[in-house]
Amino acid sequence: MSADQKTELEAAAFRRLVAHLQERTDVQNIDLMNLSGFCRNCLSRWYGEAAAEQGVDISKDAAREIVYGMPYAEWKAKYQTEATDAQKAAFDGAAKDHS
Repeated sequence: MSADQKTELEAAAFRRLVAHLQERTDVQNIDLMNLSGFCRNCLSRWYGEAAAEQGVDISKDAAREIVYGMPYAEWKAKYQTEATDAQKAAFDGAAKDHS
């Protein structure tokens, strides 16, 4: 496999992951964090960091819009729910595990 092919496959996998997360609005970021250690916000931050490494200026809001498929504030208003006590406790436990 060539380096270009590898890059194209990685890009295709990224696009599929983003599309999947955009479709699964029922999955809250805190659930993603508790299960996998990353969420949509992490992914958008990584996107912005990768852009910066390439000398591309992209704002935090623009990177989030790429990942969320809409402005972050709109996504939050439509789909984000209040975290339950159980979700918060799991998040706090996971944060301690990563310290």
